[in-house]
Amino acid sequence: MTTSTQSRPTISAPTAPPSPARRLLPASRRRPGPLLVTALFSLGWVFMYADRNILSPVMTVIQEEWGLSRTELGLMSTVFFLTYALMQIPTGYIADRFGRVRVVVVGYVLFGIGTILSGFASTFLIFLMFRAFTGVGEGTYYSPVYGISSSYVSKRWRGVSAAVINSGMAVGISLGFIGSSYLTFTLGLPWHVTFLVFGIATVVVAGLIHYFLAPIDDEHRAQLAAARTVATPDAPARRALFSRNHLLTYVLIFCSLYGFFSMLTWLPTYLQQVRDVAPAQTGIIASLVPWASIPGAIVLSMLARRMSNTRPLIIALALLGGLCQILVPLTGDYALMIAGLVVYGLVGKLALDPILIAFLAENTPQEMYSRAYGYFNFAGMLSSIFAPYITGALADATGMLESGFYLSAALLLVGAIAFCFTKPSRVEA
Repeated sequence: MTTSTQSRPTISAPTAPPSPARRLLPASRRRPGPLLVTALFSLGWVFMYADRNILSPVMTVIQEEWGLSRTELGLMSTVFFLTYALMQIPTGYIADRFGRVRVVVVGYVLFGIGTILSGFASTFLIFLMFRAFTGVGEGTYYSPVYGISSSYVSKRWRGVSAAVINSGMAVGISLGFIGSSYLTFTLGLPWHVTFLVFGIATVVVAGLIHYFLAPIDDEHRAQLAAARTVATPDAPARRALFSRNHLLTYVLIFCSLYGFFSMLTWLPTYLQQVRDVAPAQTGIIASLVPWASIPGAIVLSMLARRMSNTRPLIIALALLGGLCQILVPLTGDYALMIAGLVVYGLVGKLALDPILIAFLAENTPQEMYSRAYGYFNFAGMLSSIFAPYITGALADATGMLESGFYLSAALLLVGAIAFCFTKPSRVEA
């Protein structure tokens, strides 16, 4: 009898909670699953990109209303991307300390309000101020989102997950282009209405993200409390974010995003002023790029996950993207121009991004994901500060909007050559 009663505690020991080592966060009944996280982050990108791209189709209307030059038109996007880029690095650190979901939600509400306020702007300077405010809000999204998703998803499927999340960007670009064109040119509403409609929808999405994903922060705080007992030296952490592979990845994303944001900002205006496309149709044609990127990104990410070395694929995609940047303005044939836009969508920035995100994760310790993605997106968004303004300035100086496309192609060639000097990954995520 005595032996039997003493053995029961020993038998019950295996029922203890499993080790959290296999999870991003300690176990919780309210813990959202990877599919829900992926879906909501993809929805988040929809309105991130919709809100920033509702400006492009109505730039000519604003130009006429306020008597602006092309350089000033480019400045409207530049001030947005300036504040957006400046938020990237601090956001990674703030999110790790105060909660990744909390930072995403607060920022999302801010840029929704900024979009609404942009619709009330009565002068060019006030509009610039509200666009800068919107950039601050949107700047909190990237690093915590990919910090969470990269940790939730296994290494093998990480690129595919990023491609699905990124598909929200493609839908958002199309929604912004078509929605803005439809409300302004088809329905004949003032351009201000588009900003009000999209801004309100954005605040609603912020509520959905908070409602479903807030438990991640509760669990993450518990993980951080447990990790405080382990000292991590700062110097190796800094070196891990600035290895050769990291720096060359930052260079390539800078070159890739320069061309992408130059095209994104100026393509509707180029179609209207150079190709004589009806304003109501420019949003549909410009949206060919993001729509083509959805299957392109998913198929290429599926291919990349089967490759032990994705560097040749990354270089090839950068070169193809550059060729498409040349083809669009160089050809006089309308069908070839459309084909160039579709191919650029299939292989360009939106298709390249998920593979670069997975490559960066393979070279970064898991606990540093948010910070690494903060530097990664900061490098990319630096180009977005210059691209809209420089493209507009080149157009004013040369009288040709095409010159901006050629510069974008040259930069992609530089990025592809630079990436040739990366080395095989050394960090197991």
